[in-house]
Amino acid sequence: MAVSLALQNVEIRTLKQENQDQAAKLREVDLLKLRSKEQAAKLETEINQLKLQSEEQEAKLETEINQLKQEVQVKQVAFSASLVNQGREEIGPFNTRIILIFKRVVTNIGNAYNPHTGIFTAPVRGAYHFDWKVFGYGNIRAAAVLFRNGEHIFLAEENPTSGYVSASDGASLLLEVGDQVSVRLWTNSRIFDDQNHHTSFSGHLIFTM
Repeated sequence: MAVSLALQNVEIRTLKQENQDQAAKLREVDLLKLRSKEQAAKLETEINQLKLQSEEQEAKLETEINQLKQEVQVKQVAFSASLVNQGREEIGPFNTRIILIFKRVVTNIGNAYNPHTGIFTAPVRGAYHFDWKVFGYGNIRAAAVLFRNGEHIFLAEENPTSGYVSASDGASLLLEVGDQVSVRLWTNSRIFDDQNHHTSFSGHLIFTM
């Protein structure tokens, strides 16, 4: 009986040891699983970060490309227009200065000149050159002034005694983005234009600054 009991005790101790060993192995397996999950989560986080960085870099690159395209486009600015599309038109005299609207546009690279308002709006900071010419007749002077925003720049003027006359002038201006340039009929002046397009307004960007 004593021998049998001793054997049972040995078996019990052996089973306990085996259970402990298996439990330790299970803990190791669980630990490995946990580490695997943590590594997988870490790897997924790193992958997502790389994707985000890639998307940000791609967006930044696209923005820079668009900015370069825009800079190239705004560096190409030039326009030329005459007062009437067809027929004949007389303007003036008036007791105030009015903006002349040059309707027949032959060139408008950059679309900075508005043929509905007669106003040129600078799309980029830089040096611009403008020319304007007016045609008149009779005993009323032909005169028009170049304006930058509300500032009188130069006046082109001719006082006829009879027949036809023309007056012209030019100016180079430093313009900020959004500055407006227009040609205005001078007070108590009269000009005209016809199919020969005598009266005109032109300008172009010389260089950016």
